[in-house]
Amino acid sequence: MANQKVNRTVLIGAGFVGSSYAFTLINQGITDELVIIDLNKDKAMGDVMDLNHGKAFAPHPVRTWYGTYEDCKDADVVCVCAGANQKPGETRLDLVEKNLKIFKGIIGEVMASGFDGIFLVATNPVDILTYATWKFSGLPKERVIGSGTTLDTARFRYMLSEYFGAAAHNVHGYIIGEHGDTELPVWSHANIAGVPVSELLKKNENYKAEELDELVDDVKNAAYHIIEKKGATYYGVAMSLARITKAIFRNEEAILTVSTYLDGEFGEDDVYIGVPAVVGRSGVKKVIELELNEKEKEQFKHSAGVLKDILKPHFA
Repeated sequence: MANQKVNRTVLIGAGFVGSSYAFTLINQGITDELVIIDLNKDKAMGDVMDLNHGKAFAPHPVRTWYGTYEDCKDADVVCVCAGANQKPGETRLDLVEKNLKIFKGIIGEVMASGFDGIFLVATNPVDILTYATWKFSGLPKERVIGSGTTLDTARFRYMLSEYFGAAAHNVHGYIIGEHGDTELPVWSHANIAGVPVSELLKKNENYKAEELDELVDDVKNAAYHIIEKKGATYYGVAMSLARITKAIFRNEEAILTVSTYLDGEFGEDDVYIGVPAVVGRSGVKKVIELELNEKEKEQFKHSAGVLKDILKPHFA
């Protein structure tokens, strides 16, 4: 038993998203060890105490403590949730300058510990910061993953499930591209239990294409609406991060729309962007290259172009 492999997750940033991620990891019994690091030591220590007090009711006794960057040395996954938050009226891309500076320091500290695991990035703008993490860390691209459009895809599936009256588990569809204003739905592959959405529109006059267009707008603008109402979004993204972490630790080879590096797939290269990818113990095993229709190709190209334009001045 002494030599049994223990999965260690280090969480950097115990704000709304980070603490919700920690809560989800413990409630789902996803990791064996959880280390929380935050500039606000008291907040992180308070979270550790609070989480440990519920351990008797958790499915798995996760060893949890307040730590330092030294604890990253033996970590399997380092999840970065630190950074400046999106304020009302601010887009995710408005956060670039602030968070690139913060990330340079964080990634440097993590790598100085001897870390050789997988980075999971949640901080916005997530595609830009995942690319930055890859550059700053020097790790292989497969082992630097962003939350990408996993949450957008979950929102899409939920809203489609409500519209068509079917469980979200049986709704299959992807949101791809930038986690932000230029993301797009892949309608050409969306289906309810195998029946294409396009077929459902033809067969039932109660379903209308314009209502589905409104639904996509709701998916895109969901974060703005939530921020307006309660100041921040955190439960949904925390559950998305936990889902990715679970896929890694259990070597699931789950297909998730994470932010990953493209090297020719979808006609794009040198960009991190949300696309369906196979996620397992070694990180991203491969990108699933969907056959997009002409409209989707144009939209995806535009989305990738927006990200590349932002990356250029920083990583030329």
